[in-house]
Amino acid sequence: MRPPRRGEVWLVDLGLAAKIRPCLVLGVPLADEDRALVTVVPHTTSLRGTGYEISAPVPFLRSGAFDAQGIVTVPTVRLMRPLGTLSPEQLQAVVAGVCSWLGINIGPQLPNAADREHPGG
Repeated sequence: MRPPRRGEVWLVDLGLAAKIRPCLVLGVPLADEDRALVTVVPHTTSLRGTGYEISAPVPFLRSGAFDAQGIVTVPTVRLMRPLGTLSPEQLQAVVAGVCSWLGINIGPQLPNAADREHPGG
């Protein structure tokens, strides 16, 4: 099987409790020395209305959203088959949701507090 590419949606075996579901590949291509792992965001049709559910309508998925709170890293052998690819804008929306969930600021860099002038000084 060919290696997964960032932005692709694959059918992934997430284990007994999470079952088999479509997942978006977030990881970058693996080098030969890397572990055979890939980080994915599962797609769900059971929406809860959280701010971490990112909708990305595509013809190869049922109505639902990618759940940024469900980010997981799995062995590549758990990836069963590719379903399709998100647009760059859809991928970026999911990445932004994951970064928000993890508290990673991907916006413009804020000035370092140590570099600011103190009042009166």
